Amino acid sequence: MEASLLRQCPLLLPQNRAKTVYEGFISVQDGSTCIFYHLFIYFFSKGRDFHLRIELPEDLQMKNARLLCSWQLKTILNGYHQIVQQRMQHSPDLMSFLMELKMVLETGSDSAGISMKVMDTLEVALKKKQELCPPPPPPQFYSSLIEEIGILGWDKLVFVDTCLSTIKLKAEDASGRKHLITLKLKAKYPAESPDCFVDFPVPFSVSWTPQSSLISIYGQFLAALESLKAFWDVTDEIDEKTWVLEPEKPTRSATARRIALGNNASIHIEVDPKHPTMLPECCFLGADHVVKPLGIKLSRNIHLWDPENSLLQNLKDVLEIDFPARTNLEKSDFSMDCGICYSYQLDGAIPDQVCDNPQCAQPFHQICLYEWLRGLLTSRQSFNIIFGECPYCSKPITLKMSGRKS
Repeated sequence: MEASLLRQCPLLLPQNRAKTVYEGFISVQDGSTCIFYHLFIYFFSKGRDFHLRIELPEDLQMKNARLLCSWQLKTILNGYHQIVQQRMQHSPDLMSFLMELKMVLETGSDSAGISMKVMDTLEVALKKKQELCPPPPPPQFYSSLIEEIGILGWDKLVFVDTCLSTIKLKAEDASGRKHLITLKLKAKYPAESPDCFVDFPVPFSVSWTPQSSLISIYGQFLAALESLKAFWDVTDEIDEKTWVLEPEKPTRSATARRIALGNNASIHIEVDPKHPTMLPECCFLGADHVVKPLGIKLSRNIHLWDPENSLLQNLKDVLEIDFPARTNLEKSDFSMDCGICYSYQLDGAIPDQVCDNPQCAQPFHQICLYEWLRGLLTSRQSFNIIFGECPYCSKPITLKMSGRKS
């Protein structure tokens, strides 16, 4: 059998002395008239050698063997593993199974009992490929698109898919920040406007006519970048000069920031993208003895807010504080794990409830504290407010549940 195997499959070789593992290639002979083979070459644009790995048990019986193949054959045979397993169960030895497999690949014979299944699978695969890449548009579509990109500048092109239906373009705003716009071209382009995807804090609506092009979209993209420059200047300054607790990795569309104030206290702000230097929505988080004085200062000094100054500078002026800086502090200096679950992040949330006892000031996740207080017999609840005792110092603690946690 070994001599026959070597003769029929010279590229499939044993990998160990026991000859229980074979790995290599099974080749399709020249002059094949198999429709399956030609469709296979057409679909995958690959050669005629298919990678195989066959692992046999110690008794060398095919019924307990394991077949591993290249991604081309795996794609074709996907969903038909039972058919392959059936042929392996009925093949007396490795040589017989390989001959049946070669017969399918070389002649399209139905004797192996799987060629029609393979053809059906290939037909499904071709259909899926056509769905992913719809029938090609007329030649003028491509020539027009190439011309548009050429006018726009090939240096602005980041990505284009094989169907020429998805295009990504890059740009820099006046502050040197890099931005991307993804365009999904429709079948009737340019009669139909492409779908546009950007990382903006406001909706990006495109003005489009049948005479429009990529150049007009890109121009509107640049104009939108310019209109948002002041917003990103504000958020970048906050991200660079303060410790932002949430989000950990802000996107260009993120308008909210939770900024550390120290002593397990923080301020959550919501910046208006259209008026980024105006007073944002503010919410103080932390123990009452820390955040209440800050709320009083904000109310007392609101008249000092100057839209001509940066948002960060205005916050410093009205709160009469300096924010913890990245230059001389670490995040661990003012962020502590939850006193109940002993973790910092929990389902994306960080500890935002703090015991009001100045000698304790232990932070907790809202949901952790809620579950703790709900399990105490001495706790009581009025609407969405729970009254109980701190798990650490046993002093009175109050929890107001937000709608998303109740």
